[in-house]
Amino acid sequence: MTANMIKGKGFRGALRYNLEKVAKGVAEVLDHSFVNVTEKAILKEIQMVKVLRPNLRKFFYHTSINFPPGENLSNTLMLQIGQDYLRESGFTQHQYIMFRHYDANHPHLHILVNRIGYDGKVLSDSNDFANCEKILRGLEKKYNLTEVMSSKQALKRAVTKDEVEMMKRTQSPSDKVCLQKIIIDVLNSKPKTSCSGFIQSLQKKGVHVQFNVASTGYVSGISYSFRNLIVTGSTLGNDFKWTTLRNKLDYQQERDRTIIQQSNTLMHDGQVNSRTSSKSKESNSITSQDSHRHDFRSLLAEHSPSDIFLAEHQPDIDPDNALGLKYKKRKRRRRLGR
Repeated sequence: MTANMIKGKGFRGALRYNLEKVAKGVAEVLDHSFVNVTEKAILKEIQMVKVLRPNLRKFFYHTSINFPPGENLSNTLMLQIGQDYLRESGFTQHQYIMFRHYDANHPHLHILVNRIGYDGKVLSDSNDFANCEKILRGLEKKYNLTEVMSSKQALKRAVTKDEVEMMKRTQSPSDKVCLQKIIIDVLNSKPKTSCSGFIQSLQKKGVHVQFNVASTGYVSGISYSFRNLIVTGSTLGNDFKWTTLRNKLDYQQERDRTIIQQSNTLMHDGQVNSRTSSKSKESNSITSQDSHRHDFRSLLAEHSPSDIFLAEHQPDIDPDNALGLKYKKRKRRRRLGR
């Protein structure tokens, strides 16, 4: 399971979005805490609780829980999962409504919650993303569902939704996917390669590295520069972090201090950008159009279907903001007599 969380200023946009889905027959209400399930009645009840904390701006919480395609879930089971999610998130005294959607090739559940409780207390959103991930992993085990690798366990970060869409549109791999491939190829080309050999091999492929170095010479981290992309090792995945690379390379702190300083100097002096731009049109085969198409197919194939699902099947819009702004524009046009 994956979850996409949104915190906003009002219920109206997201509520209308989901109720319109229900009206079209592509969604249904699974559970709620309101007297009547109409937009007007729900917003009236929400306002009655909101007055307990009139100065709180982002009182609205919306999450969509997405299940992989093929996950067979009855309404009863999805409702249990939704109720468990609310309880373990701390929403035990809060207004809520759950919608199951049928407008995608995978099951998904939308939950709208008022962060202000009936007693006027506001549930803290500290570490909410980490807490959400922990809750989802627990629910997967509890209900014997397809388990998703946690972000901390991921050796290679999966492509994002934007990257998937970009690669489909251009038939070219993203810079991040190319960078991951280059680093893996260099590491696999020679077992226990030297640190200097690792740096020089990457530079030949247009990748430059910068190390976080203490005054004692101790290296605590690594960053990569490739084309217009500059990322830390942890952003690419655990396999690309220095703590992992250090064990794969033939690295000695004193011996390799000079080559590391030279690599850092090259980055700081801005020589990376000029060298990369001058070579990118000449010898780097990855940048050619034909190679782009070939790499797109081969690199995308390296990501499992579940990786693509995690990136591709997140909600396309922020219902609260998108529909809320749309509603405000319509309202403004009416005031202007349009």
